[in-house]
Amino acid sequence: MSTKTIAVLDESDLLDGQMKQVEFDKGHVLLSRIGDNIHANSAFCTHYGAPLAKGVLTSDGRVVCPWHGACFNVCTGDIEDAPAPTALHSFKTHVKDGKIYVTANVVDALKENKERQPTLLNTSHEVGQTGLVIIGGGSGAFYAIESLREHGYAAPITILSKETNLPLDRTKLSKALITNPAQIEWRTAADLKIKYGTSVRLGVEVTSVDLANKKVIFDEGKDSLHYDKLIIATGGIPRRLPIEGANLENVYTFRGIPDAQKVNDAAQAGKKMVVIGSSFIGMELVAAVLKRKLASIDVIGLDQYPFETVLGKEVGAGLMKYYESQGVKFHMSTKVEKIAALEDNPNLASGVVVDGNTIPADFIVMAVGVSPATGFLKGSGIEVEANGGIRVDEYLRVRSVSGDDVYAIGDIAIYPQIHGGETRIEHWNVAGNHGRAVGKTISGSPQPFVKVPIFWSVLGQNLRYCGIGHQYDDIIIKGDPGEMKFIAYYVNQGRIVAVSCMQNDPVVSKASELFRLELMPTPEEIKEGKDLLSIDISSSNTVNKVES
Repeated sequence: MSTKTIAVLDESDLLDGQMKQVEFDKGHVLLSRIGDNIHANSAFCTHYGAPLAKGVLTSDGRVVCPWHGACFNVCTGDIEDAPAPTALHSFKTHVKDGKIYVTANVVDALKENKERQPTLLNTSHEVGQTGLVIIGGGSGAFYAIESLREHGYAAPITILSKETNLPLDRTKLSKALITNPAQIEWRTAADLKIKYGTSVRLGVEVTSVDLANKKVIFDEGKDSLHYDKLIIATGGIPRRLPIEGANLENVYTFRGIPDAQKVNDAAQAGKKMVVIGSSFIGMELVAAVLKRKLASIDVIGLDQYPFETVLGKEVGAGLMKYYESQGVKFHMSTKVEKIAALEDNPNLASGVVVDGNTIPADFIVMAVGVSPATGFLKGSGIEVEANGGIRVDEYLRVRSVSGDDVYAIGDIAIYPQIHGGETRIEHWNVAGNHGRAVGKTISGSPQPFVKVPIFWSVLGQNLRYCGIGHQYDDIIIKGDPGEMKFIAYYVNQGRIVAVSCMQNDPVVSKASELFRLELMPTPEEIKEGKDLLSIDISSSNTVNKVES
């Protein structure tokens, strides 16, 4: 391997609180400066390859990706927040004769979206040694493993997953209708086994948990596994409306690879598609098939506009305008009566009945949310709420279980919010950050969960969203949602609690850090023209404010 020391920039060209992407032997590195300290890292996010120089730098050493909220420490390259799957390379710098020099391995510096390899641990164990068991094989499980090994946990880790694929980037299913799991699996089985010392058992359905004997029971009670620590990360089960025809063969829900394969096969040119539900999963699927020349696409929703509950009427109306321009027909403020079957084949749906009229369909996607996958815990001693959620404390430990042996993360966890109250959020990125926090806690460095949730969606344009609360009584709109270019500020009781945007990166990444640092402007300041990107949180001048 070739290590070089190269002058990459005049020192005077990198100001306090500034980041720049600079060339390094036909590749690139990211330079950042906080006070007198100059840092150099690989230049691209390890998630989807976004240029980090276009993101957000903070004076406490965080760089946030401009696209999806992945965050790294510029001093070490380490991961701070999901969805970063692995750390950045970190390179040595020094200043001589007014020039900034970087010393780096040329191969590493040239990699645009390649991770720094994890530190290998001694994860060889005696036969029968207990360790950590994770029930579920999604985002929470993957990021928990990454965090556990990153922070020094060396005991055995076993994943028990009902799915038949390894942990994968589930967001690609609805956003891009990718149907080959190998294309979106975060790690190969060999990597998980060799680099992370993790055993993955696929196609395993856990049927109960024996708290007294610290056992997980599966395969209809025929098999079991002891644990020292247990993470329950089972995610959600797609809901079906309790209506006639809901279980017909061509009525699909959407969650995993088999669902993506069914929708992908059905969504062919000349076919009629009906989507029941007008929120993110349903509308992402519509966006994914818009160019396939379907005969018709109809969307049925309870609200006046799609996304209305989360994003508000004005944003919903703007996004609806875009979809209508692409030929999508909406049936809003409408309740589905039933799904009609074909006369000559009662096993197949022919359409959806609303207001006494039938909307014809060759296939139907029922995108009406998920229920926490916690039914198997009945009688285990782990309390499950009426909505299927499990209450946890700030460390994501299950409240109804004494001690610190059992954790619940992701879609199933009802956890304390930063500013009071409790919430349960069904989002892949939240589950990932839950996993990272639990990994650190179990490894011996207790990590209360205080992350600001960040979401993203693909709806004709990329939508970004972050917030510390979902209730709002006012919305301030900058720009035009109808043109798919806007910033929306959500206000509750005189305080901004969430921000969404399209074509305004890195506004949401900046907003997430302002929420974290409690430096978000007031609604009055925003109405008067305050620009979030103009607020200095990166220079050494803000260190005292940040630390306080």
